[in-house]
Amino acid sequence: MLENRFKTKLIKELKEMFPGCIVIHTDPNEIQGIPDLIVLHEKRWAALEGKKSADARCQPNQPYYVDIMNEMSFAAFIYPENKEEVLYELQQAFEY
Repeated sequence: MLENRFKTKLIKELKEMFPGCIVIHTDPNEIQGIPDLIVLHEKRWAALEGKKSADARCQPNQPYYVDIMNEMSFAAFIYPENKEEVLYELQQAFEY
């Protein structure tokens, strides 16, 4: 599956899972390595870096920003092979 197609389906699933949430697709040219998606829901937020597969290559700084943003709130790499696990963890972080 192409990364773009995966992210499009993921955004739809996030909006169904967390009604009223806002999903922002970040500009990769603004800060290199910032996760692709910011999810705002009620008083919480999360950052998700979408990949087309578990073995897809990371860009420089992506692991750094995922780690630091995970310490602030919730952040993770997400791809088809771990999607269910990450969404479950996100539900826990958003206290669903």
